[in-house]
Amino acid sequence: MDKLSTNRRQILRSAAMLGLIGSVPRIAFAQGAATDKRFVFILQRGAADGLSLLAPVGDPDFVRQRGALAESAAEPGAEAAAYAADRAATGAPIATTIGGSMFRLHSALTHMAALYGARQARFQHAVATRYRDRSHFDGQNLIEGGGARPYAHNDGWMNRLAALLPASEASALAITQAVPLILRGSAPVSSYAPTRLPQASDDLLRRVGALYADDAMLHPLWEEAMQTRAMAGDLGGQMGRNGAQLGELAAALMAGADGARIVMLESGGWDTHSGQQARLNAQLRGLDALVAALHRGLGDAWRDTLVIIATEFGRTVAVNGTGGTDHGTGALTILLGGNLAGGGSVTGDWPGLGNGALYQGRDLMPTAALETLISDALSSHYDIDSARLSARLFPTD
Repeated sequence: MDKLSTNRRQILRSAAMLGLIGSVPRIAFAQGAATDKRFVFILQRGAADGLSLLAPVGDPDFVRQRGALAESAAEPGAEAAAYAADRAATGAPIATTIGGSMFRLHSALTHMAALYGARQARFQHAVATRYRDRSHFDGQNLIEGGGARPYAHNDGWMNRLAALLPASEASALAITQAVPLILRGSAPVSSYAPTRLPQASDDLLRRVGALYADDAMLHPLWEEAMQTRAMAGDLGGQMGRNGAQLGELAAALMAGADGARIVMLESGGWDTHSGQQARLNAQLRGLDALVAALHRGLGDAWRDTLVIIATEFGRTVAVNGTGGTDHGTGALTILLGGNLAGGGSVTGDWPGLGNGALYQGRDLMPTAALETLISDALSSHYDIDSARLSARLFPTD
């Protein structure tokens, strides 16, 4: 456990004694000089169904394999139609069908469609980590730890990334209740979670700060927490965790010279074993709103921002008896950014959906390694040798 995390627990215990535990932002940034490079990783916990997010409507086996779920993807829905009409009225590109006529982006992902049209989004299908079983716990541990097998590492690849970067680019933050495995390690990191309890008054916070004024260890941590509270603004108070608010909060905490430069966000609820179509509509609207708010909130800094959205594994090709899908293998990875290499494309080797092409006769066959995809994207973003980066972030032993 790193020293910063230990200190954070100490300050929170002190605050709890005064009845302030819900009001103190759980963060202490590593300070560094201003930098333009930013990286955001969004983990879709629960195994998101990439075949619904980006439907392979041009595959001859798609409708046969997917049944009712294929029918919903065959034509753009009302949201996509409204989006298309709006884009046409402004003369902007429409990007609902992408990759030629092969793929159709889900109608709820309207902002991502706009980013794709602006060459600021790239999609890659049939992606998997080194993991080939179907346990959420093991799969998430491996996607965060970045090793050759689950539980091989006690630190995470995002922390190892931070350790490779100059201090000006390495201030790392998880907008979660606690630092997740992906950001644990030797590099200093922080976590921040908006309180669900009533906000403490400014006067009360000043009084608590005065109690720490002569404490060499706690006073700097308290001051940094108050700085973060100011950066979060109204979003740091009692807020719902919907996509737009989370995106706005992330952008606020990444702004300015003292903002975070490496950020991890979590998105849950992707384990769609039943009623998948309706559930995914809501999930994807939230994800798209998160991306839209982050894009708008970062402003000019979006030019130097890379966003990667990934999940621990995909879902079965066939639909189960309750209108959902079960744990699978090959998944979809989304890359976004204002200066994205390969933006405006669907990349990778599509394996097909014929029975003989499926992994173990049930899943989308993986044809690309998530570890390589992430390493290559970060190599381009930070101008670091890809082989060196991959060996450091995703060791094979």
